[in-house]
Amino acid sequence: MPEYRVGFVGVGRMGANMARHLNDEGYAVTAVYDVDVTRSSELAGELGCEAAATPGHVAAVSDTVITVVTDDAAMRAVYAEGSDDGLLKHAEGVTFINCATISPSVHVEVERLVEAHGGHSLEACMASSITQAREGTLYLMCGGKRAVFDAVEPLLDTLSVSLRYVGEAGRAAQVKALVNMVMNINTAALAEGLGLADALGLDLTMVQEVFAQTGANSRVLETDGEDMQARDHECYFSSAHAAKDSGIALALADEEGLNLPLSKATYEQYCRMIEVGKGNLDKSGVAELTFRGRN
Repeated sequence: MPEYRVGFVGVGRMGANMARHLNDEGYAVTAVYDVDVTRSSELAGELGCEAAATPGHVAAVSDTVITVVTDDAAMRAVYAEGSDDGLLKHAEGVTFINCATISPSVHVEVERLVEAHGGHSLEACMASSITQAREGTLYLMCGGKRAVFDAVEPLLDTLSVSLRYVGEAGRAAQVKALVNMVMNINTAALAEGLGLADALGLDLTMVQEVFAQTGANSRVLETDGEDMQARDHECYFSSAHAAKDSGIALALADEEGLNLPLSKATYEQYCRMIEVGKGNLDKSGVAELTFRGRN
């Protein structure tokens, strides 16, 4: 097994479980950082590594840094040029693997900054959830220099069940935006179908069985259908994140001059989830907007 000294910046549900899996597999996890100090301190105690006070310190003690931050602003913050606390301060010779779902242009921007400071950057967009992060069965789409991908491929293989190199920086993020755009549309559509079935007095278990055998079938039916029926919206992928990711796809469409009405309607539904204080629910929680008597 190639030796890596791996640090993590952003140890929420995905980042923390990726760190746990690498630790289980015998990789040296050197340091972890999170804006939530309690979260990073607890994980550091669990893994026997350092709880870094700044992102920059993670880079200082690692040769590979995996970032799992929330959005474009958070990504720019940890890669802020001229910051004594940021990752660029100690970027020379370090490879950064950026796993957050953010705008493709930001991945391109980060690659430029990292290379200017003597480091290497790769986007590794995840199309999976918490369980897959913990088990090392992520679906990863990677973008950046092919040589950078090749250098960290053994590490990425440990984290994934399927690994795909898409192309230059920004390309994997474009594909990930499309994945989440279609997934979110399917989720909102399923919520409307089941909401109408419920209003008609149909048995929802029967309806889901019919959906599964017809053109209404989808991966979302398998993952979210029962949760919508039972109102079990334990969060694996939040409605707030669904809104963010649909917004990224819509921004790409605007750049290309395309009108995507279904994506716009889905984006508005997930924005409404945030407005009514339910953005922390799983994306299946969009059913709370469509079932009669729930909202």
